[in-house]
Amino acid sequence: MTSETLLVELGTEELPPTALQSLSQAFSESILAGLAEYRLGHGASRSFATPRRLALLIEDVSLRAEDEEVAAFGPPADKAKAEDGSWSPAAAGFARKQGVEPEQLTVEDTDKGPRLCFRSTVAGASVADALPGILTAAVRSLPIPKRMRWGASRSEFVRPVHWLVVLLGKDVVDCEVLEQRAGRETRGHRFHAPEAMALEHAEHYEARLEAAHVIADSARRQHMIIEQVTAQADALGAQASVDEDLLQEVTALVEWPVALTGSFEERFLEVPQEALVSSMQEHQKYFPVVDSGGKLLPNFIFVSNIESRDPTQVIDGNERVIRPRLADADFFYSSDRQHSLAARVDQLKSIVFQQQLGTLHDKAGRLESLARALAGPVGADADAAARAARLSKADLLTLLVGEFSDLQGIAGRYYALHDGESADVADAMQQQYWPAYAGDKLPEAPVATCLALADRLDTLVGIFGIGQPPTGSKDPFALRRAALGVLRILVEKELPLDLRDALGWALDNYPANILDAKCVDAVTRYMLERLRAWYEDADIPVEVFKAVDSRGVTAPLEFDQRVKAVHAFSALPEATALAAANKRVSNILSKQGNVDNTNGVSKDLLTEPAEIQLAAAIADSRPAFEAHMATGAYTDALAALAGLQAPVDQFFDDVMVMADDESVRNNRLALLSSLRELFLQVADISQLAPAR
Repeated sequence: MTSETLLVELGTEELPPTALQSLSQAFSESILAGLAEYRLGHGASRSFATPRRLALLIEDVSLRAEDEEVAAFGPPADKAKAEDGSWSPAAAGFARKQGVEPEQLTVEDTDKGPRLCFRSTVAGASVADALPGILTAAVRSLPIPKRMRWGASRSEFVRPVHWLVVLLGKDVVDCEVLEQRAGRETRGHRFHAPEAMALEHAEHYEARLEAAHVIADSARRQHMIIEQVTAQADALGAQASVDEDLLQEVTALVEWPVALTGSFEERFLEVPQEALVSSMQEHQKYFPVVDSGGKLLPNFIFVSNIESRDPTQVIDGNERVIRPRLADADFFYSSDRQHSLAARVDQLKSIVFQQQLGTLHDKAGRLESLARALAGPVGADADAAARAARLSKADLLTLLVGEFSDLQGIAGRYYALHDGESADVADAMQQQYWPAYAGDKLPEAPVATCLALADRLDTLVGIFGIGQPPTGSKDPFALRRAALGVLRILVEKELPLDLRDALGWALDNYPANILDAKCVDAVTRYMLERLRAWYEDADIPVEVFKAVDSRGVTAPLEFDQRVKAVHAFSALPEATALAAANKRVSNILSKQGNVDNTNGVSKDLLTEPAEIQLAAAIADSRPAFEAHMATGAYTDALAALAGLQAPVDQFFDDVMVMADDESVRNNRLALLSSLRELFLQVADISQLAPAR
């Protein structure tokens, strides 16, 4: 027998559900890496994770690694012996280090010439000898931010450890981890099968646990939960709202999933649906139930970790638990509506936004002014935008948001509608926070777009202006996310707003001498650098970004259009030669200082056929190029210049730019300057030329 099935199981108190999968993955990967380090081959492996265990089953684990021949090389062969034929000190020292006599050394050719060599055979490690160290290292390397001790034990782990199974086939591997001696006894379900049970063979693991009411495979357990929850919803003629994160957490909370359906009083449906869903999901780990239109129904589905003889008692218990939470949400909602959002604005004076930047009341005032300024470029009603800005932070003072922080903005929308505010203002309350994360939806209506931009621009200018830009490890005001949000809104909603202008408006709303006036330049640069990463993620070369960035474009939509145009141009067959030519022209012109091109190119001084041809080609290309530039069609504009490649190449092959005649020389420099200026209207394509 040369291989056997290996089972490792670490039994614990209930593990943190949100960390279970990461712990399981790290546990398995570390053990497999340890086997590889000892050159112990194996077949397929399977990870298992439940609230009370981390386990790994590996098929066909080699019982012993193959012996390995090791070569040790010493000093050069020509320095192995002295003139009298005796071994040199270097050779004798090398032999002594290998534990042999010098006569046992051989000479072998290497890439550094002939050298002394000693070859030996290292016996392969047995899996039984290697496992104790492998398992100890695996446990120590687990991603556990905070470890604990239990009882009189000096060991530390994320939760108390109660048993350890290490089976190689039917044999127990003698080892100890976290003060637990390895054995063959595992545990089933805490209530259905609490007694210890002995495993006769590692291969029996999953089946024995299932017989003891434990579904050890996380993926299978999750699939069972989905099937059961779906069946419960189907019985109601409804749909279960299954949040992916909640599903993962519930899977990590149970070993024997049993889905059941509960209900609550319909009167609670008058409370905003999001508050009820938050209460059910965040606090109770329940799955809400909705109709075909997505409207919440007075039911919920929960997953029990026990198969009760009387499920009605389990259902009743869960209904009694959820009722007070829903009643609290109902009370908060009713109480909050007794005061309008407008009536709460003055109370924002008690909430500090940032010590140097004032209160949220101050911020709301700045947003009101900034939203008015942005309304024109965005195409929003200025009065509605200003009203939305004034009310934007008032819902932070409500009881509902105080209890359910994730309802910030959402609650504001409900309360604004209750107060009789316009639909645009109410929607802006919620959509001011869109996008909340990468890939999130953007604000929809112009008023909401105004407020979303104003909020982020005010924060960016303020925090940069007091000298607290984000660092590599700290970004407490989420400025990276704010910057990307602004860029996404401007580019994806095709808003031709210049960043420098908008940031300047934001700066103007702060009291004099509060902020460093240079912050506008700093924020503009910071935001454009976010575009660099954006394009890298889209597989657009950094040279394309640099080509546009060098032109000082600060309107994100225009920047994006130019980048896409240059990227498309770079794929044309003429692009490489034209980029190299532009780089050559740039170098020539930079050496000559400022070239006077005010009088243009004199046709009378064009004598060489190649320069005459280039001048004509530039003149022929200019009308189409300028027409495309006038409409912002940058891709077409650059394509119109692609035909210049042949005359440009011919010019450099046939024409001496630095002619002896000063007037001829200056005319040729003016011709090259006109060529360069044409391309520079879009981007500096010389940046596309490979560095030498």
